[in-house]
Amino acid sequence: MAKRDPFKYFKSSPEIIRLAVMLYVRFPLSLRNVEDLLHERGIEISHETVRYWWNKFGPLFASEIRRKRVQRLRAYSKWQWHVDEVFVRINGERHYLWRAVDHEGEVLESVVTKRRNKRAALKMLRKLMRRYGKPKVLVTDRLPSYRAALRELGCGDMQTCGRWLNNRVENSHLPFRRRERAM
Repeated sequence: MAKRDPFKYFKSSPEIIRLAVMLYVRFPLSLRNVEDLLHERGIEISHETVRYWWNKFGPLFASEIRRKRVQRLRAYSKWQWHVDEVFVRINGERHYLWRAVDHEGEVLESVVTKRRNKRAALKMLRKLMRRYGKPKVLVTDRLPSYRAALRELGCGDMQTCGRWLNNRVENSHLPFRRRERAM
């Protein structure tokens, strides 16, 4: 089955749409500034059109960039994941937010579960490996659930534990904690 062209019914070319969206996202420009820059290049487009394109094509471009980035990182010989869980309260009940971060600090996946056991760790790791393949190294804290889940997946040798090795994922929890405190 052929993939549907997202630019099919637009009068502007895909290159112009991509340029407008990337100008808006990449640089600290307002919609009207993007409109002015395109006008200087001879492209007559309203700022509302740029906003519409950003809403429609922004997620498409973001997923494309993310996919290319992951393909580049898979080829990188030291691709590491840092996995951790944190307690959160949702409607007064205690849940666990499991989060995986790559070696650059980019959040790969997050899963919310009610329990903090082998089954929850398996759910997180299977979801990650289905989407991104296997990492070279998996950095965790000393929670036994990770070891049991990795043993079941047949990847027991890739786990690394250490006192400060998992700081990258711990730091990714900080914005969430700030929002939680503000509530």
